[in-house]
Amino acid sequence: MKGLFVVFHGFSAFSGISKKIFAQCEALGRCGVPTELCHLEIAPDGTQRRMAGERVIRNFGCGLRAKVLKRLSLGEVTRYVRDEGIRLVYIRHDLNANPVLILWLRRLQRLGVRTALEIPTYPYDGEFSRASWKARARLFADKLFRRRMARYIDRIVTFSDEETIFGRPTVRISNGIDFASIPVKRERRDTTRELHLLAVANIHYWHGFDRVIEGLRRYYSTPRERIVRLRIAGDSRDALLNDYRRRIAEYGLAEYVSLIGTRSGAALDAEFAWCDMGIASLGRHRNGITRIKTLKNREYAARGIPFVYSEQDADFDDMPYVMKAPADDTPLDIEALLRFYDAVEMPPAAIRASIEGSLSWERQMARVVEAMEELNETQTKNR
Repeated sequence: MKGLFVVFHGFSAFSGISKKIFAQCEALGRCGVPTELCHLEIAPDGTQRRMAGERVIRNFGCGLRAKVLKRLSLGEVTRYVRDEGIRLVYIRHDLNANPVLILWLRRLQRLGVRTALEIPTYPYDGEFSRASWKARARLFADKLFRRRMARYIDRIVTFSDEETIFGRPTVRISNGIDFASIPVKRERRDTTRELHLLAVANIHYWHGFDRVIEGLRRYYSTPRERIVRLRIAGDSRDALLNDYRRRIAEYGLAEYVSLIGTRSGAALDAEFAWCDMGIASLGRHRNGITRIKTLKNREYAARGIPFVYSEQDADFDDMPYVMKAPADDTPLDIEALLRFYDAVEMPPAAIRASIEGSLSWERQMARVVEAMEELNETQTKNR
């Protein structure tokens, strides 16, 4: 069985999502489904192309015409699927349920192709409570068409605990880790005088990093012998970074809190080597999400770093190296965090080992392949 992993955007060296997609494609191949990646590519001159692996399957040109065509044209993907004998199409949902996508999915169904739709976050409507009018308009269109779209999807892949989404059965998986690409921290350093916190994300309000800044404000409201430093790595399309800068200046925290921008590759590895404890999501309650299995939780664990979050994550809730913060907007209790960190006895290698057997991308994508194979077997029996 050959596969095609379809995304409706391009990639970035700074994006954890991009790394995740590459790892998923490789994992599908190791599960016996050689998979090409179908994506958009924008050349330096502005030319937009749809790619399947290294092959250009449609050149949209430049400008407004290209922007419109890439949203209305999926026929080239259908031809590629037919000509290459693709039997599994794995699609990353991009809030793009619309008549064009529905028609394309119907064509795939008529070709006998199995389809899986990955919804990265569910439910996702709450993420748009503070979004621009343009983003809310996209959500409105998605709401109009998503159930009709789902009729032509065999399985919806989710990182939630939902058994059905939009009326379709799900395959429940966890975000995985490409362990080969992530170095583990060598050893824990002496933190009796200074503890380093690191927050890494494409920053949104539901990451709740403001709770850490407010916690540090309280912590430093009295003289302290033990220093706690926070570095926030990432960018934001919202005004969050300006809000963080205002708070840092107003609270006199410039010595302790740094906004360092995006990091990737060796520079990102250096930040993880610097940090002692990771800050994951502290505000998922703000968009109505209770249970989620985020990438960042898994990356901290793979690197052997204790971390804190506030949602429910079945893979980590009972781990001794995880601190659970309350799912509210209270400042993060820094003194409690210090006590927690000091009590963690697992070395970095042991933290990583706790997930190596269960959270590889190969193990997670195997669940998708198994679900598709079961459908094929059922169809064969019913003939």
